[in-house]
Amino acid sequence: MEKKIQEAARLHQQGFNCAQAVALPFCEELGMDRATAMRALEGFGAGMGGRTMACGALSGAVFVAGLKHSDGNLEAPASKQRTYAASKTIVDAFIAQCGASACEDILGLKTGTPLISCPACIELGVRLAYQTLAE
Repeated sequence: MEKKIQEAARLHQQGFNCAQAVALPFCEELGMDRATAMRALEGFGAGMGGRTMACGALSGAVFVAGLKHSDGNLEAPASKQRTYAASKTIVDAFIAQCGASACEDILGLKTGTPLISCPACIELGVRLAYQTLAE
């Protein structure tokens, strides 16, 4: 897990958004190429298109949960409940540790008091994504 945390930090420092930084380290083991994941997650940066809504690090972790738990059955998808349950676990743990799920709240944009830093959110996102892979 520590290697994934280090890779995520490096990616973020290189200019990848929080969602990309959290999810890209898991692509190989989940069978998704990094370029596709990068493109799919690009709009989730800065709280979804810069709107400071859902934290990108949280979105990246939920993305990993989807890749892990979805059955990918295009004819009769049957894995939504399993994916939703894993995603709920991630969201609940993220909120418990950060105090919020919205980027604007985490960064303290309205209050002037940040709850946690972006690098700390990214580390938490990687830890939660890692845990969902162990399930």
